Amino acid sequence: MEDLHLAPALATVIFVLACLSGYQYRRVWKTEGPRWQLWIFGLIAAAGLLVLGFIPLEAGA
Repeated sequence: MEDLHLAPALATVIFVLACLSGYQYRRVWKTEGPRWQLWIFGLIAAAGLLVLGFIPLEAGA
């Protein structure tokens, strides 16, 4: 597991997806939309941020 690292480009994509999912979560929450959408967007945002928080970026060359 020591060789598990994220490439900076992949980390950027995950961060953008987490941000967009968080924005959609907030939009659905404010409009009192379907609960299943809250769960989907919330889980995507949470998973993305957890991955970024616990898997280190690979060192630059």
